[in-house]
Amino acid sequence: MNTFKIAALTFDDGPNTVTTPQVLDVLEKHNVTATFFVIGNNITLESAEVMRRAVKMGCGIENHSRTHSDMTKMSAGKISAEISFTSDAVEKAVGRRPEFFRPPYIAYDQQMFDTVDLTFICGIGADDWNDEISSDERYRRIMEQVGDGSVILLHDMEGNFRTVEAIDRIIPAMKAEGYEFVTVSELFARKGIVPKKNVIYTNVFQDR
Repeated sequence: MNTFKIAALTFDDGPNTVTTPQVLDVLEKHNVTATFFVIGNNITLESAEVMRRAVKMGCGIENHSRTHSDMTKMSAGKISAEISFTSDAVEKAVGRRPEFFRPPYIAYDQQMFDTVDLTFICGIGADDWNDEISSDERYRRIMEQVGDGSVILLHDMEGNFRTVEAIDRIIPAMKAEGYEFVTVSELFARKGIVPKKNVIYTNVFQDR
């Protein structure tokens, strides 16, 4: 099988002790890794255990802010506090600091680029935060958009069972098309791409 094509599954708005473990179960079933963009305020003693399980499976843990607020409306100091709180909590839980950041609501501006010393990540999505989008529709939207070097943006927020169902189909379907799943960090490394400042990446081959 041609596994030259690679992509990164990512999940926002965790960690939690309900849906995040269900996502990990599907990843484990299909023997693939993913990257979790976590909210600092969701990191508890219990959810930190879930994060440690993810890391043992080879998954990445990255930064999605502390409070999931629109950071374009914040001062530089407040932005820094949001980032450092979450990075500190991730490091305490799993022993490494995030390298990547997904802005809440994908809302960003130049002040955020200037303040946050992490690589900004977006991704192809399926509006899977919306409970009205069926698992079939989530599957269809991702499969229509995905390409070599893609970041796939989904959510492991508590109760999001339709995305759990969707990835159980997305993963084998993409494997059948010759895709290999890697973390966001590995995606850049495997393609030999050095992340740039002032870019928010949906695919590693972007240059702006």
